[in-house]
Amino acid sequence: MDELKLYTYIAVFGSFALYFAIAWWARAGTTSEFYAAGGGVTPIQNGMAIGADWMSAASFISMAGLIAFLGYGGSVFLMGWTGGYVLLAMLLAPYMRKHGKFTVPEFIADRYYSKTARIVAVACLIIASLTYIIGQMKGVGVAFSRFLEVDYDLGLFIGMGVVWVYAVLGGMKGITYTQIAQYCVLIFAYTIPAVFISLQLTGNPIPQLGLGSTLADGSGVYLLDKLDLVVTDLGFKEYTTDNLGGTLNMFAYTMSLMIGTAGLPHVIMRFFTVPSVQAARASAGYALVFIALLYTVAPAVGAMARLNLMNTIEPTAGQNLEYAERPQWFKDWEKTGLLQFEDKNGDGKIQYTASAETNEMIKVDRDIMVLANPAIANLPNWVIALVAAGGLAAALSTAAGLLLAISSSISHDLMKGVLTPDLSEKNELFAGRVVMTIAILVSGYLGLNPPGFAAGTVALAFGLAASSIFPALMMGIFAKRMSGKAAVLGMVSGIGVTMLYVFQHKGIMFIPGTSFLGDLGPNWFFGISPNAFGAVGAIVNFAVAFIALKFTGDAPAHIQKMVDNFRVPHGAGAAHDH
Repeated sequence: MDELKLYTYIAVFGSFALYFAIAWWARAGTTSEFYAAGGGVTPIQNGMAIGADWMSAASFISMAGLIAFLGYGGSVFLMGWTGGYVLLAMLLAPYMRKHGKFTVPEFIADRYYSKTARIVAVACLIIASLTYIIGQMKGVGVAFSRFLEVDYDLGLFIGMGVVWVYAVLGGMKGITYTQIAQYCVLIFAYTIPAVFISLQLTGNPIPQLGLGSTLADGSGVYLLDKLDLVVTDLGFKEYTTDNLGGTLNMFAYTMSLMIGTAGLPHVIMRFFTVPSVQAARASAGYALVFIALLYTVAPAVGAMARLNLMNTIEPTAGQNLEYAERPQWFKDWEKTGLLQFEDKNGDGKIQYTASAETNEMIKVDRDIMVLANPAIANLPNWVIALVAAGGLAAALSTAAGLLLAISSSISHDLMKGVLTPDLSEKNELFAGRVVMTIAILVSGYLGLNPPGFAAGTVALAFGLAASSIFPALMMGIFAKRMSGKAAVLGMVSGIGVTMLYVFQHKGIMFIPGTSFLGDLGPNWFFGISPNAFGAVGAIVNFAVAFIALKFTGDAPAHIQKMVDNFRVPHGAGAAHDH
């Protein structure tokens, strides 16, 4: 066994053994422990668990890859996801924690005194969560197939088994303490290679500063200027310019990601695990620090990975790398099918250009950039192995949180809340575990057979959360007169408009040429792309709800008093009684 594989086995299976041990120690015995970890998690622990839940395979593996290829345009993901967390932590989570229920659909059902609202919220939650799990499962498959040199399918089955053990056994309690360990693994796995590479390229060990520094070769050229020069020489757009189609689209994209992220329930659930509202606010602050450790490093990782990739394929200006002399990392990723070369002109050299006719790198999957970067930079094998363990930790931690959100929405909200109100605690706990097992099998199937429209479905998931759940939560907290009927009309309108636009753009069920209104051209609504349309759907939701409120009448007095109770602290005087 070679050294890299040995280190990888130690890092990956050592971390898995740690997760199993924690899951057994923290197994859930009650529904309170299964859904909310018994409410006994400290703010620092919860902050780390939120960090792991938040930083999925999308954050660990994909975000820097997107930034590497989109350049400045990729910053929408950084701004959108971070901004979404701030919205959630400041405007939603403390009030929902004070209300004291386990799940988002349960809060919506209480606030809007409506089973219909609860069912709509459950449907949105399941669609969004399953979509995310496809991404996590892909991350697991990619990491296993490359680093353990097993088949993608086998890697996915192993990942499913690991999640099943600690998520089904431990519920939120097991997941919480496992995620604390996973945060430690993923943050070291992300930052240590970044420190090495920043030192190598710029002489500065702090990646955030290295991104704006001059190169270590003594040329006096700034790293970003060099990257701009390299990519434009090959016909690509400048790295430091907007590649997302204009200011309005970039703004809408960022806003859609922000409010869509704030409306995704699996992180909101984390705030129900702490003992008080004060602890919820404190854990939000800790989580922001823990998230910032990775998110502020991501732009540096993306830029440095792109520069290293370009320098490898074209070591000196105008001189392309001989394919027969390609480095070992190139051969390793070719085996996975995520990196593909085709010698179009028969000269035996690798030409990597922006032109589809002359570009011989016919596939460079963006998801490989973070995982391949340490090997491209010739870092030690133990660092490469650490990155493998980190990528798996990121994917598994978020998959577990999403599975719990799906499980609780069906067993607690749909079964206990709507279909079988007399369900005992023991049977509800059993149902939660059965539903989670089924959800793991479904997500595994989707990971093995991802739908051809998976990328479009991700856009739809953000759009659904942005246009339905987020406005309903905001109005539920800050508009105490909002009625249940008006809120449901708003949710349905927001979802409807968003789905219409996405399907119109991509075709019904994402089949080209089958749109509702014929060919209106891409991005026909003021140049806004379907991925960014959730922000427009949210505006429609708010507008319809407030217009409908004029005709439906205000929420009942006891509902308005309930809103006051979780908005205003007890003992606040007259404000509490309004």
